[in-house]
Amino acid sequence: MWDNGSVIAFEKITKTHGKRHLFKEASFQINPGERVGLVGPNGAGKTTLFRLIAGHERPDEGTVTTPGRFMIGYFSQDPAAETAATVLQATLAGAGDLRRLEAEIEAMSTQLGDPSLGADAMERILDRLGEAQAEFEAKGGYDLETRAEVILGGLGFAREDLGKPVGTFSGGWRMRIELAKALLMQPDALLLDEPTNHLDVESIVWLEEFLSQFKGTIVLTSHDRDFMNRLVKRVVALEWGQITSYAGNYDFYERESALRLENLEAAAERQEAFLEKEEKFIARFKARASHASQVQSRVKMIEKLERIEVPREAKAVNFRWQPCDRSGEIVADLAGVCKQYGTRRVLEGVSFKVERRDRVAVLGINGAGKSTLLKILAGQVQPDGGVCRLGASLRAGYFAQHHAEVLDPDKTVFEVVQEVLPTFNRGVIQNLLGSLRFSGDDVDKKISVLSGGEKTRVVLACIIAKPVNLLILDEPTNHLDMKSRAVLLEALGSFEGTVVFVSHDRHFLRELATKVVLVDQGRTTEFVGGLSYFLEKSGHKLPGSEYTLKLA
Repeated sequence: MWDNGSVIAFEKITKTHGKRHLFKEASFQINPGERVGLVGPNGAGKTTLFRLIAGHERPDEGTVTTPGRFMIGYFSQDPAAETAATVLQATLAGAGDLRRLEAEIEAMSTQLGDPSLGADAMERILDRLGEAQAEFEAKGGYDLETRAEVILGGLGFAREDLGKPVGTFSGGWRMRIELAKALLMQPDALLLDEPTNHLDVESIVWLEEFLSQFKGTIVLTSHDRDFMNRLVKRVVALEWGQITSYAGNYDFYERESALRLENLEAAAERQEAFLEKEEKFIARFKARASHASQVQSRVKMIEKLERIEVPREAKAVNFRWQPCDRSGEIVADLAGVCKQYGTRRVLEGVSFKVERRDRVAVLGINGAGKSTLLKILAGQVQPDGGVCRLGASLRAGYFAQHHAEVLDPDKTVFEVVQEVLPTFNRGVIQNLLGSLRFSGDDVDKKISVLSGGEKTRVVLACIIAKPVNLLILDEPTNHLDMKSRAVLLEALGSFEGTVVFVSHDRHFLRELATKVVLVDQGRTTEFVGGLSYFLEKSGHKLPGSEYTLKLA
């Protein structure tokens, strides 16, 4: 484990999907112990790059080299199978090499007890047993179960969950089991494809701390800006069919990438002006024999000239909210609100106020009752006790976590939004979708072929298409890439109404929240201030986390 002399090398690799080039003759390497972040739009090839490193795919041309006896831990967004094995058993099964070594040690120990064993054979077994025991100890085999329990606890599993069958957990929780397997391996390199998806803030903070102490190489992609900024020291960007390396974190990449694009656009404009001048010369003198050689020379030069292409991606256009009447100054007043499911009391005596223009972040550990609280505010669930009084002239838009899953798969993006806005013309609807990074033919894609992030953007488009003055958003940032999160954040910044939301994105929380409501053991505590104020007043810790959340 942790072979510090190992380099992962890509030599002139080309990879296509259908007729589209993901990479063409790309070369780069990942050095021992590096923390590398992969960035790029959906479909750029980030997952393919992981699979090439892991050996699950081969390039069409070129070579991918990983050192011999090099252990790779790969988390790939696939949930653990729904088996009867317990959470702990399934996690331990992921430590394949260690389990094999453990079985080998047990088998050799049994062999040594055979009275018919000759001296030479015993010596060979003793030598191999010593090697296996040393390797088992070096890889942490003797405290494997303890480490598995710590990792599972850090990822949000309660101690009583560890003995429950994997099949009793949702897909999101089974993904956490797969992540725990990769972390337990203690490999030479960790490949983490969106490890922060389906994690709450507390688990993200724990994972960040765990990975900061990991001694091997890390290659990861994540939509969590803070997570990327704190862990990666180098960014590899997969954009426009090219692979470009940036020696810094995500913020550095964003600045440098924007500067490179600006320089490229300026160079393209200069080239266009030059070509226009040359083409005018050719048009003017092509019929004159006295200028024939000059004309031919310029024609050949233009033919050989490599044109500068400025990459175009789906960019958000200016966002405009639909006009809506102003709400009353008190948007919601909760007093003694209680909610129970069966014998489990989720909320007990919840009391706080939401005022007009508030941006209320609802925080709490998984299962604390955040979603239930938002459902009560949205009128989706009635409280069992207490009162939730809503203010005057309210027009609410509610985004629930499951909304993206119930979109009609046979309809196009445009058709789904058109159902919400039947009297609006195509241009208006396309402008709305353009503001959420759907451009060109994207609006005619069927829901069935969209990614999770694209479906989320469709649901958000349906919500914000109508005049609203209260937005209730339950994890709207889930599945959204960083650029889409930035678009949503900018749009919410210009919203004239009130926002109550749940999010696990610390950057999003820090930039948007003006008030925090902490849900803890069924009760709420109100902090009139942003995330930094909340952390200061609550001891700089997030609920349920042993680690201080240090904010830049």
